[in-house]
Amino acid sequence: MTYLPTTTEAGSDTPEGVPVSVKIRQRILAARKRFNANDNIAEFIEPGELDRLLDEVTGKMEGVLDSLVIDTERDHNTGDTARRVAKMYVNEVFRGRYVKAPTITEFPNAEHLNELMIVGPITVRSACSHHFCPVIGKIWIGVLPNEHTNVIGLSKYARLAEWIMGRPQIQEEAVVQLADLIQQKTQPDGLAIVMEASHYCMAWRGVKDMDSKMINSVMRGVFLKDSNLRREFLSLIPRKN
Repeated sequence: MTYLPTTTEAGSDTPEGVPVSVKIRQRILAARKRFNANDNIAEFIEPGELDRLLDEVTGKMEGVLDSLVIDTERDHNTGDTARRVAKMYVNEVFRGRYVKAPTITEFPNAEHLNELMIVGPITVRSACSHHFCPVIGKIWIGVLPNEHTNVIGLSKYARLAEWIMGRPQIQEEAVVQLADLIQQKTQPDGLAIVMEASHYCMAWRGVKDMDSKMINSVMRGVFLKDSNLRREFLSLIPRKN
């Protein structure tokens, strides 16, 4: 599929008259890669383009506010809303789409640690892919290392979780993505992740149920094979209803 800029977009961004979003999209299509909501596309963004993308999103958001019949010229509360929303999406809420994974220093397992280690609860924030409503919750990560496992600092698990969740996500897919990333970084004998989150697409709209939460898990390696280890991990998670 070839994307062509509309008359409104043409000339709105780059000296060549092609919006930066179109240039990024064309690179992705040329590489035959996905750019789903929860994909990271940092490798296709060149230096300086993220600032221009922010400008482009600001302009589009001004159009959204106009279509919502909000007088941003005379309403002192919404005069800069388009820019604030653009910065929120590009630099904060969806930042995990546009920047590379955080640098993680890995150390050899010099002491041959092989006992269960649990990290959490890690507070995570995202937005659902369906309505862009907040998803806020906690993640617990269980790792069973072996003598060949790479060891990373505890804070690095939080950084990796933040990077994965910092994009429009479906909770089930987010946990799998995080598990794949940690598995790749550490190569443990076993990996377990549990996530519990509130979804504001249920609490803020729709059925408006403030109390419902979603809990899901991913089990890898020995956590799948050893039911006692799995029970130990789940029993040690200090969840509060």
